Amino acid sequence: MRVTLALSAAPDIVSNPTDIVLVLDRSGSMAGAPPAPVAAAARAAGIVIYCIGLVGADGVDANVLNEWATDPDASHVAVTPDAADLENLFADLAVNISKPGATKIVIDEEVNSDFAIVSVSQPDKGSAMIVDAHRLQWNIEQLGVTGNEGAALEFFIRHTGDTGGTKLVNRSITYQDAEGNLVSFPQPSVRVDCDVVVHPEKCPLPVDVTVGGCKDSIVVDLGDTYLESLGRIVQLDVTVKNVCPNRRVALAIILTEMDENGMEYQRGMKAITIPAHQYPTCRDVLVKRVKFVLPEDLNVSGGTPRSLCGPRNLKVRFIAHNIDTDYRCCELVATV
Repeated sequence: MRVTLALSAAPDIVSNPTDIVLVLDRSGSMAGAPPAPVAAAARAAGIVIYCIGLVGADGVDANVLNEWATDPDASHVAVTPDAADLENLFADLAVNISKPGATKIVIDEEVNSDFAIVSVSQPDKGSAMIVDAHRLQWNIEQLGVTGNEGAALEFFIRHTGDTGGTKLVNRSITYQDAEGNLVSFPQPSVRVDCDVVVHPEKCPLPVDVTVGGCKDSIVVDLGDTYLESLGRIVQLDVTVKNVCPNRRVALAIILTEMDENGMEYQRGMKAITIPAHQYPTCRDVLVKRVKFVLPEDLNVSGGTPRSLCGPRNLKVRFIAHNIDTDYRCCELVATV
C-alpha cells in the first residue's frame, strides 16, 4: 500500500498583509459575485487563500472550500463545528502564518504494529530514511521561507497483521521545526481484507555454536528435538446391509475420542451418498476407505505427549437411511 505524507509552508505575511486572504463560510451566508473565479484570480496573483468553514445548523460544503483555497487543501482548509472551536482554530492559524516559513523540519512517523514499512521514495524536499520496520524520519532544511511551498513524501507499507478490518495506518506522527510551528496531520485508514492464515509449525529457535580457531571439527550435544505435526490417519470400512435396488443411501460416520474419565470429544463427521445398485434384489454394499485425520495435539487418550507410542481410544457411530422412496406426501391426483 502507498502512503503519501504532505505539508506546506509560506513566508511571513504580517509585514505584507495583502498576500493573504481568510475566507469564512457560514454555509450559504456569502453574497455578491461568484467566489470561485475571484479566488482563482487571487491565487494566480500569488495571494495565499485560507478557507475556514463553520458548520452551523445547515452544514458546509468542504469541496467548495477546497476549490477556493490555495493548494494543498490539507493545510489551507479547515472545517470547525462551532464558534468555540473556531476561536482556537484562528489562534493556531495566527501563530503559523506570522512565522517565516519553517526551517530545520523533522517529521517522525511510526506506523501501527499491523503494518511494516517496505520502502521510502525520494521526497521532493529534503531527505527521508527508514529507522526500523515501523518508523521513518523525514528531514527538510527549509520550507516556505521565500515563497509558498509544499512538500510530499511517498512510502510503501505491507500489512503484517493476522486480522482484517478498517485500520489506522499511523501509531504516531510528530512534527518539529526551529520556529515552533504547529502542524496537524490527518489520520489515514485502510480497509484490510485478509485471508485466513494458519501457521501450524513455528520457526525453530536457533542454537548458537562456535567453532574455535585452528580446529577442524567440533562435537556439541544440542539436547533433544521432537518430531513435528504428528498424527494418525484412521481408515474405516463399513458394510451397509440389505440395500434395495434403485435406492440411493445417505451414510453418516461420526468419530469421537474418549479420555481417561470416559468423556467423549468430537473428532469428525462425514456424510456420504452411496449410489443406487441395479441388482434385482436387496444387496449388502461395502463402503471402503473412509478416512479421518487425528492430529496428535488433540490426543486426550493419555500416554506420552508428542508421541505416537500411546493408544488413541476412539468411538465410531453410523447412521444410514434411504434417500429415494416410493412414498409421496400430499400429492393431489385429479381424475377427469
